[in-house]
Amino acid sequence: MQFGIFTVGDVTTDPTNGRTPTEAERVKAMVTIALKAEEVGLDVFATGEHHNPPFVPSSPTTMLGFIAARTSRLQLSTATTLITTNDPVKIAEDYAMLQHLADGRVDLMLGRGNTGPVYPWFGQDIRNGIPLAVENYALLRRLWREDVVDWQGKFRTPLQSFTSTPAPLDGIPPFVWHGSIRSPEIAEQAAYYGDGFFANHIFWPKEHTQRMVGLYRQRFAHYGHGDADQAIVGLGGQVFMRRNSQDAVREFRPYFDNAPVYGHGPSLEEFSAQTPLTVGSPQQVIDRTLSFREYVGDYQRQLFLVDHAGLPLKTVLEQLDILGEEVVPVLRREFAVGRPAHVPDAPTHASLLAARDAAADVEVAG
Repeated sequence: MQFGIFTVGDVTTDPTNGRTPTEAERVKAMVTIALKAEEVGLDVFATGEHHNPPFVPSSPTTMLGFIAARTSRLQLSTATTLITTNDPVKIAEDYAMLQHLADGRVDLMLGRGNTGPVYPWFGQDIRNGIPLAVENYALLRRLWREDVVDWQGKFRTPLQSFTSTPAPLDGIPPFVWHGSIRSPEIAEQAAYYGDGFFANHIFWPKEHTQRMVGLYRQRFAHYGHGDADQAIVGLGGQVFMRRNSQDAVREFRPYFDNAPVYGHGPSLEEFSAQTPLTVGSPQQVIDRTLSFREYVGDYQRQLFLVDHAGLPLKTVLEQLDILGEEVVPVLRREFAVGRPAHVPDAPTHASLLAARDAAADVEVAG
C-alpha cells in the first residue's frame, strides 16, 4: 500500500499573523514539502492543477519534473490533471516526457477540477464536462498505445496520421487514476478501462465514499478486470497532528476557520464528525485512517492533505515528520494484517513492465 501527500497549492494568509506568502515562496515550499516526503519515507507526492488565485500549481509537469531531478524514489503524481480543459494531445506528450525524465516514477489522476470558470478560460463549456472527460480520455489512451492515430470526435479538431512524441517509456503508459468527489460516471469510466479510482474523500461523509467505491468495484468486476476486491482504489484525507489532541485542535482551528475551500462554514467539530478530517494525536489519525478499510475494503493508496489554509512551512514539515516516524509505519503494518494475497498493490512503472514481460514470456512458451 502506498502512502503520501497531495497539495492544492493555495496561497493563503496565515490567520495567526496576517502574513501572506508570495507565489514564489509557495511554489518553493511545495518543492521543499515533496523533498521532505521522500526523506521521511513516504511513497507519493501529488500536486493539483489550478488556473486561478489563490492557487499556484498551473503547470504540474514543470513542478514534478523539477522534483524528479531532486528525488530518487518518490512516486510523482497529480491530485488533478484537468482532462476536460487540457488538450489530450498535450497531456499525452507532457506526461510521457515527464515519465522519461523521472525514470518511470510517474502516474496521474484525471479529473474535472472544482472551478467552473476554467471551462471558458480554455474554450470549453462546463455543460459538456462529463462528455469531455469521456471523449478526451478515450483519445489519450489511443495516443499512448498506438504509433499512428486517426481520430475524429466532437470537441476538438480531427487527427490524421498523428504520432505523439515521445512515446511512453518502455511502451508502458503512465498509470491513470480517475478522481472524483461526486460523479458516478467517472467511477464507471475508471471501471470500464480497468484503471484506478481515487475518491477524494475530504468533503463528504463516509457513506457517500462507500457508495462511490462500491459502484466502481462492482463495475470493475462486471467488465472482467478481476474480482471486485482487486479493483485499484485510492483515498484522500486531511490531518493535523500534535502530541496532545487538544493542542492540535487549538492550533489548527484558526486555519480551518479561514481555509479557502471550506472556511466560514461548518465548525471544525462538525466537519471532523461528517468527513474524514482528523485533527488530534497521531494515534487518533492512525485509528481513523484504519477505519477507512471498514467501508471501502482493502485499498492501494492513501494520500493526506497537510499544507493548506496558510499553515507555515515549518508546521507542515513537522506534520511530515510525525507522519513518517509515527503514523505511516503503523498504518503499513496494520493494513497488511489480513490483506488477501490476491489484492494487488498500486501499479508502478516497474510492476506494469514486469507484468507485460511475464505475459510475453507465457505467450512465447505457449
